[in-house]
Amino acid sequence: MKPERQRTLFVNIGHSFDHLLMLLFPTVVLGLEDEFNRPYGELISLAVPGFIAFAAGTLPAAWLGDRWSRSGMLAVFFLGIGGATVLTGFARTPLEISIGLGLMGLFASIYHPVGYSILVEGRDKVGRVLGVNSLFGNFGVAGAALLAAVLMDLISWRLAFMAPGAAALLVGVAYVWHIRRHPMPSRSAHRVHSVAPESRHERRRLLVRALILMAISAALTGVVYQGVLIALPKVFDVGLGSLAKSDLGVGGLVSVVIGIAAFGQIGIGWLVDRYSPKLIWIILELGQLPFLVLISFVSEAGMLVVAMMMMFTIIGEVPVQDALITRYTVDAWRSRIFGLKFLVGLAPASLAPVLVVVLHGGEIEFLWFFVVLGACALIVGTVGFFLPDPRRIAALTNRPSTDILSEPVTVPARD
Repeated sequence: MKPERQRTLFVNIGHSFDHLLMLLFPTVVLGLEDEFNRPYGELISLAVPGFIAFAAGTLPAAWLGDRWSRSGMLAVFFLGIGGATVLTGFARTPLEISIGLGLMGLFASIYHPVGYSILVEGRDKVGRVLGVNSLFGNFGVAGAALLAAVLMDLISWRLAFMAPGAAALLVGVAYVWHIRRHPMPSRSAHRVHSVAPESRHERRRLLVRALILMAISAALTGVVYQGVLIALPKVFDVGLGSLAKSDLGVGGLVSVVIGIAAFGQIGIGWLVDRYSPKLIWIILELGQLPFLVLISFVSEAGMLVVAMMMMFTIIGEVPVQDALITRYTVDAWRSRIFGLKFLVGLAPASLAPVLVVVLHGGEIEFLWFFVVLGACALIVGTVGFFLPDPRRIAALTNRPSTDILSEPVTVPARD
């Protein structure tokens, strides 16, 4: 296998580990209620420090990726998150679990701004490669619930942390060996493209509008995505009845639903390379609404069907949003732009466990929780109509539509 393909494979595997390790706890927590004699609401809130660190670490990681080494930061990600996950398995109290989850979130924050920048560097069409990468990420999302449930049922909740953490460490060692043998080529300075004086004002206005709208959208889609992933194991635990009578049954069905829905990202990535990503994004955002409404009013087989369609639309929009970001950015700033995007998206998403705690309950489980998520999706779908087309900005700039967010800046590359 060529070094470039090996590097892409490591980046994709990293996406799987990033989500798998961060989402072990929402299933593990189901087995901790009896052990610590604490209610679900109190225990799930232990995840808050991890999700806050997941958001807060993105900009420092992005800056180091652009200014020091993207490949080096990816190695830190593998080794750091693997070690932190193993340590969490040794926790003896809820406080120690919360500290361990915080460390996991800090190292997990490295992946998205750095990994995505490595992935799209030098590519004109990014829809398919982002779709495949997102599929790997959602394999991690899907596998988290199943893996945690199997290890908890067969051995203990501690091994549910230790085993996947050790696997991440091993992959990290292999990645360090890879980059020592095949260093990434240095990133060259960007060409300077002229902007006609009469076009500068219009171009600046469109870019400011794009930044503001993408920030609003990233914040709200982050709440929807993270909120659903955290709540789904409990939603299934309550609503599937005879279809899931154990933690393993719940975790297995969560994994099946997310895993099947994730395959749609390959097709969506193909569409993004051929049609307007803006239009595809609007369709997917507004398409979430009926399923977010229905999920609280169905049960058993009906809940599985609705959950499948809901996850298809929620997961499907991820590579579309990232393709839009890529089309608005230059490579020298790309890690930092992705870092800013994920900070804006993950900061509100870090409060998703709080939303679950506050809004779940009553006669209709999670009804108001999904009402809030539906409102978020509606706002994003509406915002999408006002997002400028990258091709329009490119026409004002004399540069490719894949590289247009910031002015060209020569940055010393050390990779």
